[in-house]
Amino acid sequence: MTRRKKTRSLADKVTIRTGKRKDFKKWRHENPDQVTSSRRFTQKKRQQRKLQAARKLARQDTEGQAIPIHPDASGSTPSRGEESDR
Repeated sequence: MTRRKKTRSLADKVTIRTGKRKDFKKWRHENPDQVTSSRRFTQKKRQQRKLQAARKLARQDTEGQAIPIHPDASGSTPSRGEESDR
């Protein structure tokens, strides 16, 4: 005689769901204004963002070269009047 395979979840067999995860997900989707993150989560994310910004600033300060975006007026670049004549 063979054994029946055990099911991991009874979710398919249950017809009435109250307080289950799927119901909560549905409610959360329907009422986004009533859903708020916990204080602990928001504090954690705020701290992570601060750390990320500090690391980014440190990276920008230590790496790379300073490139002069607008160098002092030199004769090598044509002026606007010369470009329109072409």
